[in-house]
Amino acid sequence: MFKLPKLVREEIHGEEIEYYPLGEYVVIQPGVQSGLPTIKNTRITAGAILGWLRQGDRPEEIAQGYRIPLAAVQEAIRLAEVYDYERSYA
Repeated sequence: MFKLPKLVREEIHGEEIEYYPLGEYVVIQPGVQSGLPTIKNTRITAGAILGWLRQGDRPEEIAQGYRIPLAAVQEAIRLAEVYDYERSYA
Protein backbone atom coordinates (compact mmCIF):
# COMPACT_ATOMS: atom_id res chain seq x y z
CA MET A 1 0.00 0.00 0.00
CA PHE A 2 1.28 3.47 -0.91
CA LYS A 3 1.98 5.81 1.98
CA LEU A 4 2.25 9.56 1.38
CA PRO A 5 5.31 11.40 2.68
CA LYS A 6 4.83 13.64 5.70
CA LEU A 7 2.63 16.69 5.09
CA VAL A 8 4.63 19.92 4.82
CA ARG A 9 3.25 23.36 5.72
CA GLU A 10 4.97 26.34 4.15
CA GLU A 11 4.24 30.03 3.79
CA ILE A 12 4.52 31.35 0.24
CA HIS A 13 3.80 35.02 -0.50
CA GLY A 14 1.98 35.36 2.81
CA GLU A 15 -0.24 32.34 2.23
CA GLU A 16 0.17 29.02 4.00
CA ILE A 17 0.13 25.99 1.74
CA GLU A 18 0.20 22.30 2.55
CA TYR A 19 1.65 19.59 0.35
CA TYR A 20 3.14 16.13 0.31
CA PRO A 21 6.57 16.28 -1.33
CA LEU A 22 7.31 13.51 -3.81
CA GLY A 23 10.52 15.29 -4.71
CA GLU A 24 11.86 18.83 -4.52
CA TYR A 25 9.48 20.08 -7.24
CA VAL A 26 6.81 17.40 -7.67
CA VAL A 27 4.21 17.51 -4.90
CA ILE A 28 0.69 16.49 -4.07
CA GLN A 29 -1.24 19.47 -2.77
CA PRO A 30 -4.67 18.63 -1.31
CA GLY A 31 -7.37 20.49 -3.20
CA VAL A 32 -5.18 21.19 -6.24
CA GLN A 33 -5.81 19.29 -9.48
CA SER A 34 -7.86 16.67 -7.64
CA GLY A 35 -4.81 15.32 -5.80
CA LEU A 36 -2.74 14.57 -8.90
CA PRO A 37 1.01 15.19 -8.64
CA THR A 38 1.84 18.75 -9.71
CA ILE A 39 4.83 21.02 -9.93
CA LYS A 40 5.06 22.86 -6.61
CA ASN A 41 3.29 26.24 -6.55
CA THR A 42 1.64 25.63 -9.93
CA ARG A 43 -1.35 23.75 -11.27
CA ILE A 44 0.83 22.02 -13.87
CA THR A 45 0.43 18.28 -13.47
CA ALA A 46 3.41 15.98 -13.78
CA GLY A 47 1.30 13.92 -16.19
CA ALA A 48 0.87 16.93 -18.47
CA ILE A 49 4.64 17.30 -18.65
CA LEU A 50 4.96 13.69 -19.80
CA GLY A 51 2.23 14.29 -22.38
CA TRP A 52 4.04 17.29 -23.81
CA LEU A 53 7.23 15.25 -24.04
CA ARG A 54 5.36 12.48 -25.91
CA GLN A 55 4.10 15.15 -28.33
CA GLY A 56 7.69 16.08 -29.10
CA ASP A 57 8.31 19.09 -26.84
CA ARG A 58 11.81 19.27 -25.41
CA PRO A 59 12.29 19.62 -21.63
CA GLU A 60 13.88 23.05 -22.15
CA GLU A 61 10.85 24.25 -24.14
CA ILE A 62 8.46 23.10 -21.44
CA ALA A 63 10.47 24.76 -18.68
CA GLN A 64 10.74 28.03 -20.58
CA GLY A 65 7.16 28.01 -21.84
CA TYR A 66 5.65 27.40 -18.41
CA ARG A 67 8.25 29.35 -16.43
CA ILE A 68 9.29 26.43 -14.28
CA PRO A 69 12.82 25.22 -13.54
CA LEU A 70 14.28 22.71 -15.99
CA ALA A 71 15.09 20.64 -12.90
CA ALA A 72 11.33 20.38 -12.22
CA VAL A 73 10.73 18.90 -15.67
CA GLN A 74 13.63 16.48 -15.21
CA GLU A 75 12.34 15.45 -11.79
CA ALA A 76 8.85 14.79 -13.20
CA ILE A 77 10.45 12.50 -15.79
CA ARG A 78 12.47 10.63 -13.14
CA LEU A 79 9.58 10.23 -10.70
CA ALA A 80 7.28 8.83 -13.41
CA GLU A 81 9.02 5.51 -12.81
CA VAL A 82 7.82 5.57 -9.19
CA TYR A 83 4.43 7.32 -9.23
CA ASP A 84 1.34 6.85 -11.35
CA TYR A 85 0.60 10.41 -12.47
CA GLU A 86 -2.93 9.47 -13.51
CA ARG A 87 -3.79 8.46 -9.93
CA SER A 88 -5.21 10.88 -7.36
CA TYR A 89 -3.26 10.59 -4.12
CA ALA A 90 -5.28 13.00 -1.99
